[in-house]
Amino acid sequence: MASKGSQHVFVTVICLGLLFGVAIGARKGPVHRGRRSNVDSDGTCKSRVEIFGYQCEEHKVTTQDGYILSLQRIPVGRSGGSPSGGPPVLLQHGVLMDGITWLLNAPDESLAFILADNGYDVWIANTRGTKWSRGHVWLSTNDSVFQAYWDWSWDELVAYDLPATLAYVHDQTAQKIHYVGHSLGTLIALASFSKLQLLDIVSSAALLSPIAYLEDVSSPIAQAAAKSFAAEVNKLLKELCSQPGIDCYDLMTAFTGENCCLNSSTVDVFLQYEPQSTSTKNMIHLAQMIRDGTIAMYDYGDNDDNQKHYGQPTPPAYDMSSIPDDLPLFFGYGGSDALSVPEDVELLLGNLKSHQADKLVVQYRDDYAHADFVMAVNASEVVYDPLMAFFKLQ
Repeated sequence: MASKGSQHVFVTVICLGLLFGVAIGARKGPVHRGRRSNVDSDGTCKSRVEIFGYQCEEHKVTTQDGYILSLQRIPVGRSGGSPSGGPPVLLQHGVLMDGITWLLNAPDESLAFILADNGYDVWIANTRGTKWSRGHVWLSTNDSVFQAYWDWSWDELVAYDLPATLAYVHDQTAQKIHYVGHSLGTLIALASFSKLQLLDIVSSAALLSPIAYLEDVSSPIAQAAAKSFAAEVNKLLKELCSQPGIDCYDLMTAFTGENCCLNSSTVDVFLQYEPQSTSTKNMIHLAQMIRDGTIAMYDYGDNDDNQKHYGQPTPPAYDMSSIPDDLPLFFGYGGSDALSVPEDVELLLGNLKSHQADKLVVQYRDDYAHADFVMAVNASEVVYDPLMAFFKLQ
């Protein structure tokens, strides 16, 4: 178990993230890191949206526990005009990423732009702890309560971030919302739906590289992190680089699986903005899922501590079978994914076996790995066209 002093942005998270980034550069070609300073001076609207000729709005959302989150809105397509009141879509990124997940490629290859050009009102979420969502009503990342700011896992994203963000978009648009999540963005949605939360304002959900069950994760990095409790950098690095099949100069493949369809320009953009930070507690929570094969709330490692937090000696489970059978769901997963592995996705789908057939779309792509669903140059045809066809049916 990590000490309280380690429950913040760095430790395992940035270690993994930076190695992930270095690995991409080593694999895909030269990286122009000198441009990073320019990125830091701009928000997402200026640096990744308006440069392509799209309108972009910056919004702020405050959660019940005081975190101030950034939202970007692309209300219309590149052709411009007044916002048409098109169907709202919320895009939710995964761990170690932020909203730029959906803006990494050219406009005709990036989901956020494609949706806007097809008449959708696009909202891009950024979870707590990422670069543009580090505000808090009373806590700071720079003072003596630093540790308190980072004392959260994805349980809090389920309880606070996702409800606050969706409620804000609903208030602004007065419409039910299509939801798109990638990786951890799928888990927090599934956990919310299993608690029968947010169903009154969500029209449908598209879940790309879904993670819920993680017992069969084949990523050597994820397995090593889980075994070392994702707590100490030195121990983790030693574990990672000693694992069979891991080349520490090529960690992206070891982490995500062999992505089929990324190009060097996408990777170059990725390295300007990512990886992002999250809490060590969040990574420990994910590691618990890998080790225990469960979908449950954070385990404090002691019956008494769990009793204090939950009123029971073990963490409460999220029951995927309780997701309503009539909720429209779109799943996209890949045969080469080392994190959202087919066996685990199929176990999740087994929990949805009573789902109404016309409310469940499953798309499998044998050559896709974890990053392909948001970064592949052919994702527009392979993933996004079917996804929009699914939205139109709801």
